[in-house]
Amino acid sequence: MTTPESDPEVERSGVGNAKVGDDHGVRWREGWRRDVAAVLSFVLLALWVTLRLWTRPGGGLRDNRSDQSQFEWMMAHGARVVTEFAYPFASDRMNVPDGVNLMANTSVLSISIPMTPITVLFGPQWSFLLFLTLGMAATGTAWYFFLSRVVTRSRGPAWLGAAFCAFAPAMVSHANAHPNIVSQFVVPLIAWRTLRLAEPGRWLRNGVLLGLLIVWQAFLNLEILLMTAIALGVVVAALAIGRPELRRGTRTFLAGLGVAAVLSAVLLAYPLYVQLFGPGSYHGLSRLIRGYRTDLAAFVAYSRESLAGDARSARPLAKNATEENAFFGWPLLVLTVALVWWLRRSALVLGLAVLAVLFAVLSLGREIQLNGRDTGVPAPWALLEDLPLLHSVVPTRWSLAVTPVVGVLLALGAEHARQLARRYPGTRTQIRFATVTVLAMALLPNVPTPLPVTRLDPTPAFVTSGAWRPYVAGGRSIVTLPLPDNTYADPLRWSSRTRLEMPIARGYFLAPDTRPSAPEPDVALFTAPFRRTSNFFGHIARTGVIPPITRQDRAAAVDDLRYWRAGAVVLGPHRNADRLRWAMTELTGITPTRTGEVWLWDVRPLTG
Repeated sequence: MTTPESDPEVERSGVGNAKVGDDHGVRWREGWRRDVAAVLSFVLLALWVTLRLWTRPGGGLRDNRSDQSQFEWMMAHGARVVTEFAYPFASDRMNVPDGVNLMANTSVLSISIPMTPITVLFGPQWSFLLFLTLGMAATGTAWYFFLSRVVTRSRGPAWLGAAFCAFAPAMVSHANAHPNIVSQFVVPLIAWRTLRLAEPGRWLRNGVLLGLLIVWQAFLNLEILLMTAIALGVVVAALAIGRPELRRGTRTFLAGLGVAAVLSAVLLAYPLYVQLFGPGSYHGLSRLIRGYRTDLAAFVAYSRESLAGDARSARPLAKNATEENAFFGWPLLVLTVALVWWLRRSALVLGLAVLAVLFAVLSLGREIQLNGRDTGVPAPWALLEDLPLLHSVVPTRWSLAVTPVVGVLLALGAEHARQLARRYPGTRTQIRFATVTVLAMALLPNVPTPLPVTRLDPTPAFVTSGAWRPYVAGGRSIVTLPLPDNTYADPLRWSSRTRLEMPIARGYFLAPDTRPSAPEPDVALFTAPFRRTSNFFGHIARTGVIPPITRQDRAAAVDDLRYWRAGAVVLGPHRNADRLRWAMTELTGITPTRTGEVWLWDVRPLTG
């Protein structure tokens, strides 16, 4: 128990004499400078990760071009909500005539709407890049202030933990066009406000602030919000068990929590209704996607975008370059276990340890996999994956939630080492040397490398010049070859360049499988339910092989073009462009014209 003279809060207040006040001013200025330096360092780290996108204008993320196109489209939608007062939770600018339920997709309205000025002035490609870059920097900044003000009350250890939370291998992996996932800056703010709920006399204010943060995160990423809620539940329970003195604020805590729950429920009631029951809503992910799991070997491996990693060793351990959700490496894993043992007297540390194990086990999916091979050993997720809410979670992403747990443990461990050095000045040099050596061995292999980029085909002049406008009059759409889906999303990028004024058929989004023969009715597909013509051109785009064209194919093509309300069919740059052009001409009997860097079929005479 501290005396008033030794209480750090009293020391910081400067009460007592002029010398203490002067020292306080010096410490405050020095602390402010360190805070600014920390924020700038996170901006520089984010610029390092996205360096190649900044230095190669017009380039795209090599390992996830489709999601980049989708998020650029979402940024354009947010701007349209502001500038044209468009309905925010759905859109008819994609998947004509059915439209898209944007609440059931990653619409990121809490970011796209505030970034409207950037989107309008510079285009959605730049607002996407700023979203990605500043999202990572803001995540590091938020964790830094949370750790330095609440957890460690020390800036150096807080910077270490925050840097890992924002730039760990899993976060850099998701920086491949998942800005809604790497932008986790609301998470530490939610944790901060949750821990403040027990403040005497402020239950209403704190509850309102927490409720607003929950709403903000809900419009950024619901999956992260779910993981945050579970994590805070475990940590708060651990603190309540391990520190009985905290239970005195239980009533105030619950009152504030009730305010947050009611406020967020009221504000989210209609958007969630649209998401769960509105047109285009679905019920869970397919069993195939729910089979995405974390390979047990991935916990001790290195990510392809880390200093010690490479694509060849990482590829068998993850479904794709965007889902490398573990990849801590042996040294860091051993250090994490050692930190838990070293700090085991702390209720917070024990709660974090339980949380890390829980998330790691859930991420294993329904069956444990080791080095890319099924082991036949069932995992607990098999009992949970069909439950409401959980049936929409990709299992491997539970291991992504281990990253901030490790980051907080690193901050706590570094702070404990700092305190030991202060307590034993005679061994300060040895303690600091050992600390730096251990951290370097564990963390240097995980230092991120810049994301790889690729050249994107320029948007055709047919799009940028507005030559498409006569063909969409009367509620018609533009049909592209091949039709867009999760493997070919360039038409979404074209549409975003027109501020979504150019409506397109089909697209890349999540929608329910409404086919009569669907093996899993109403689960999410990564595009609209397939039609005969979209399948036909999708096959040619993938294989370069043109199937025999029958009378039924020609009739189906006309029916599908009428369904899509097609005004024109266009073919831009594609490796199988010649085959796609020949097949479309044979299907419709219409000879295309070359205009604005695309082949164009005017199908208005066919669609009526």
